[in-house]
Amino acid sequence: MSDVHHQGEQDVADFDAFFSEQNEPRFGATLRLYGREYVLPTSLPLLFTLQMERVQSSSDPNDIRRLLSSLFGPSSLDEWAEHGMTDRQLGVVLVWAAANSREPGCLSIAEAAELFDAQEEAKEAGEQGKAPHPTPRTMANGSGKR
Repeated sequence: MSDVHHQGEQDVADFDAFFSEQNEPRFGATLRLYGREYVLPTSLPLLFTLQMERVQSSSDPNDIRRLLSSLFGPSSLDEWAEHGMTDRQLGVVLVWAAANSREPGCLSIAEAAELFDAQEEAKEAGEQGKAPHPTPRTMANGSGKR
């Protein structure tokens, strides 16, 4: 199928048709948290990537809520908070999810916790003023792996 369709005299680049032809499996790694299973997409939604950058410097719970809803659903933050999730636990889940959405099995929960803790220690030590948090980009390209 051609990715250019004629519409009158004008050529139209049809990304809808192209992306539907390129459609890959949309679901990958599964995680269980507070008795519920979440199936991650095989690629990170754009909203997650954009919100991850914003959340790093925000203390607004709505920013975190939007970030989580793109992967785990709109009520995930509230559900997890009701179960007593800590900020460290949330960080570990995000590190693990960012890495395993594109490459299931590439980072264990223990490795995600180690990576998160190391980043927090670096931030507290003031290395370069602020330690980088894991982003979908760094996790997906392997720079977060050991």
